[in-house]
Amino acid sequence: MKNTCQNFTKCLNEWGKRKIPFVFLIDFLAQKPVFWRLDEVDPSEVLYDFNGFSNYKTDLDSELNPEFNFRKNPISFDQYQPKFNYVLKNLKAGNSFLVNLSVPTPIETDLALKDIFKFSNAPYRFWLKDQFVCFSPEIFIKIKGNQISSFPMKGTIDASFPNAEKVILSDPKEAAEHATIVDLIRNDISIVAEKVWVERYRYIDPIQTHQKTLLQVSSEIAGVLPDAFDGEFGDLLMKLLPAGSISGAPKPSTLQIIKDAEGYDRGYYTGVMGYFDGENFESAVMIRYIENLHGKLVFKSGGGITAKSDARSEYQEIIDKVYLPFAHVPTPVL
Repeated sequence: MKNTCQNFTKCLNEWGKRKIPFVFLIDFLAQKPVFWRLDEVDPSEVLYDFNGFSNYKTDLDSELNPEFNFRKNPISFDQYQPKFNYVLKNLKAGNSFLVNLSVPTPIETDLALKDIFKFSNAPYRFWLKDQFVCFSPEIFIKIKGNQISSFPMKGTIDASFPNAEKVILSDPKEAAEHATIVDLIRNDISIVAEKVWVERYRYIDPIQTHQKTLLQVSSEIAGVLPDAFDGEFGDLLMKLLPAGSISGAPKPSTLQIIKDAEGYDRGYYTGVMGYFDGENFESAVMIRYIENLHGKLVFKSGGGITAKSDARSEYQEIIDKVYLPFAHVPTPVL
């Protein structure tokens, strides 16, 4: 395992060219990337399942206790509002068009991080022993052959809300926010690709939580990599990070706003995790993330803020995103 950006870029470039399979993590600020050749991954320390590409062997005899404990202790609205107001002030001043504002929420559960990994119903999962578990629904980029694709998620609503799909797709704030992020990702992809287009715009995916079903709005942006690319995944990632969907636009000024407003270290939350199997490359944004901080569990969540955002709605969204994505709906003790 290496832990410097220079080594990260060099090794992923070399492994990509030589078609050596690998797994990797990059933190939000790309200061502590970690990466493993596939034959060096220790499953007692690291478990991953990236859309079926996995080192985890399902335990068929293992069952989830239907009465597990899960309690979230979010910050109050009075604590959230100054952060929101600071972001809004910068948006109205023209310092950003879109800011992803996140907060840490302390949680209590009798489930181990490894248990959460095992029982989560999410396309992208990662467990790092004693540190964190991530169960992300959001693809960052996929590369198959010479085509690169990105799938930004922006917009969430409770599926039980009357006419939920129509409401979120017709909401002007949500539409503007999504258009901004699609433009940003299209511009990012154009840095590494020769031809870029929007394959699908604002489609809906349902996401099951242990309490409710959420509807998530996504788009698909695609491009064609140049013939000279030659598997240089390290260079490609560093040109695209941080992910636009969890930072904002424009990136440099928005990152400073995030730092000032949030006042905490995101760490690997909103970073990127992924793999290369020797042919195909796939990665995910590290959202839906629970971290062990000095023996206490913290669930980090956030949402995109625009000049049209409502503080109460954004506050509720960060709470709704604190959930466990289990395949069935048990009866947690709240």
